Amino acid sequence: MTVTLHLGDCAEVMKTMPSESIDLTVTSPPYDNLRTYNGFVFDFETIAKELYRLTKPSGVVVWVVGDATINGSETGTSFKQALYFKEIGFNLHDTMIYKKPGGGAVGSNNAYWQSFEYMFIFSKGTPATVNKLKDKVNKRAGSKSTSGTKSQFTGTRLHPVNGTIVGEMGYRDNVWVILAGNNGDDSCLHPAPFPEALARDHILSWSNPGDVVFDPMTGSGTTGKMAVKYERNFIGIEISQEYLAIAERRIHDAQQQMRLGI
Repeated sequence: MTVTLHLGDCAEVMKTMPSESIDLTVTSPPYDNLRTYNGFVFDFETIAKELYRLTKPSGVVVWVVGDATINGSETGTSFKQALYFKEIGFNLHDTMIYKKPGGGAVGSNNAYWQSFEYMFIFSKGTPATVNKLKDKVNKRAGSKSTSGTKSQFTGTRLHPVNGTIVGEMGYRDNVWVILAGNNGDDSCLHPAPFPEALARDHILSWSNPGDVVFDPMTGSGTTGKMAVKYERNFIGIEISQEYLAIAERRIHDAQQQMRLGI
């Protein structure tokens, strides 16, 4: 598997990359100035347009984003960005929720704690790869399925004649409960590291081994680490030399573990 890391402004570096070369992007922008990220800012519209150009037909972009609360009002940046992605040609394949157990640390004291972020799944046409994760324990395992049951105009319900037996595990839904925080390595040196499980599960869902995974705002390198671990090629861009050094160490360690079969 190949890994290519670039130091620079992703809006500019992306312009040098070949069109329709990326199978999957998994990233999270520094939204609403909630954190300084070493003082760097980003050009959202240019990045979005470049992502559309770089994404292969039927490729996917996973955009993880939330909103700040300013003067008692949420900014709505997440929705504005989602609508812009649609305006430039992407389909909004799914609107998912990244739920953080234990509540959140931002928001207004006069509103409920913000304990989630949006995970917008954009596709360039119909996604070529959809590997839905089947890891949800079925409470009705062993019983007969009622899938296919239809409501009638009379208010009665028509049940299927030949129901199937419910298996032990079912497909998860689009609200993912993932513990935020330390991944147990140098990612803690970044102000907002991805949980490894979040990057892993999207990589497994929307790509296959040998595909090219991209993160234009690589940060501490979690997407790259998980891409390498699950046999995808990876391209990353990071504007901060400090954070890029962290990403390089983490991805290198993952490559070493792969070579040793750990």
